[in-house]
Amino acid sequence: MVSKESRQKVRVKKHNRMRNRFSGTAERPRLAVFRSNNHMYAQIIDDTVGNTLVSASTLEKSVKSEIEKTNNVDAAAYLGTVIAKRAIEKGIKTVVFDRGGFIYQGKIAALADAAREAGLEF
Repeated sequence: MVSKESRQKVRVKKHNRMRNRFSGTAERPRLAVFRSNNHMYAQIIDDTVGNTLVSASTLEKSVKSEIEKTNNVDAAAYLGTVIAKRAIEKGIKTVVFDRGGFIYQGKIAALADAAREAGLEF
């Protein structure tokens, strides 16, 4: 019988392969996205020092109060605008997008598009 690897293990392997190709610098940090079944998280990370510069998630009260559900495309789009506004306030204009091994469609694409519309360049 052929056994399949779990989707989570496949995603982690994809993410590790992607991380070998790029990393965030001080001039162009990495916008890392993680999505669970119930929430989404976004961080802007400077990998040279290992610091998180800006973060946002659907767990925060300020974000949660603005959205109806925390695990749909609308919530992802709102999170994209929030992370972009916070990044621009800190003086970050260009980033490298790290989709975290997730497929670029649905919530991940909505977050990326909203961040672009709010002023981030990637």
